[in-house]
Amino acid sequence: MKFRTLTGLASTLALCAGMASADSTVRFWYHFDNADNPMDALVEKFEAANPDITVEAENIPWNSYYDQLYTAIIGANAPDAAMVKMFAQPRLVEMGALAPIDDWLASWEGTEGLQDNLIELTKGPDGKQYYLPVQYVVLYLYYRPDMFEELGLSVPTTCEEFRDAAKALTRDTDGDGQIDTYGFGFRGGKGGHDHWASFVLGADGVSLTEGLTSEAGIAGTQFVADLFQQDKVFPPSAPNDGFQEIIGAFKAGKTAMTIHHIGSANGMVEALGDNVAAAPVPACGGGQWTAFGDESTAVLSSAEDPEAAWKWISFLSSPENNALFNEATGQLPVVKSDSEAWSLHPQRFVQATVDSLPFAEMLPNSNATADFVNTEWPTNMQRVLTGDITAEQMNTNIEKLFAE
Repeated sequence: MKFRTLTGLASTLALCAGMASADSTVRFWYHFDNADNPMDALVEKFEAANPDITVEAENIPWNSYYDQLYTAIIGANAPDAAMVKMFAQPRLVEMGALAPIDDWLASWEGTEGLQDNLIELTKGPDGKQYYLPVQYVVLYLYYRPDMFEELGLSVPTTCEEFRDAAKALTRDTDGDGQIDTYGFGFRGGKGGHDHWASFVLGADGVSLTEGLTSEAGIAGTQFVADLFQQDKVFPPSAPNDGFQEIIGAFKAGKTAMTIHHIGSANGMVEALGDNVAAAPVPACGGGQWTAFGDESTAVLSSAEDPEAAWKWISFLSSPENNALFNEATGQLPVVKSDSEAWSLHPQRFVQATVDSLPFAEMLPNSNATADFVNTEWPTNMQRVLTGDITAEQMNTNIEKLFAE
């Protein structure tokens, strides 16, 4: 039977004494949208270096991935290792389904080669490490360097500079009395919470779980409202704009700045060539905040040979292997040396991502987060932008959600 408790795992680790058992099999679950992916090549390379370990890698459809994973865990048929996201970690830890990897990390030669802050960002709710980062994205500011140069503007590093630049970049370029370019493409529809958060959550003492109704917290939301209502630097459609709208407007030259991650970089370059660049989001309220998008791997507590499972997942987060893994995903390698040699995205976008890591954060591991993302934030933000409620009312509503 595959399933063991964490106590059973400890016994297994003791018996292993730091060595994988002979002729081990590691069942690994992952999810790649692209069926033509490098997993077979990675497995072949790993097995050549570890002839006593066989890896059975299974690509599980994303839409049912976690349903299948939870069901397999409950049914004592979990894989030995799996790709995992941070939103699932609290539940997986509560289920006793994950093996701590702290001791392995402490002795692994690859730990120092990971990008700064990744281990801290993926730490478990109990302070232990269960996840090994394997790929990631971080949101940053896209901007039009040609427009900035034309107006003699510098890339904004603070909210005040951002506001000044956005106002200057909002203009009628052909003299017909209509605005042709807006300073910033704000995502007011679902998924835009990361835009709002970049202007609000950098303030000292402000987060989704505390300080939202403080003077600094309310001022952050009011800053966003003023950009739309007073300065008119967002397109009129901003309260309802989603991903397609903000990216399309930027590519078409209808906005001069927006916020997204490296997943949009190649499309931006295809449309704009050298007339697109990237920089970290501006500091607001004295600090910076940007969103971190995660993907990690984990050893399941039911693994028959946890040492072999660790060898496999650490292989995926090792130099060159991690680059090959990420060629199929459109995200970035977690290994510093692989990032420096990365060629699937222009280096200016890789650098903006790496420069943003020190202040990248994740949304709280809370049941309230899903409601915040899907309903509470978009509903309240749209009402603020259209003047139906105040910034204070919006922040109060969000604060109540996370206090429940």
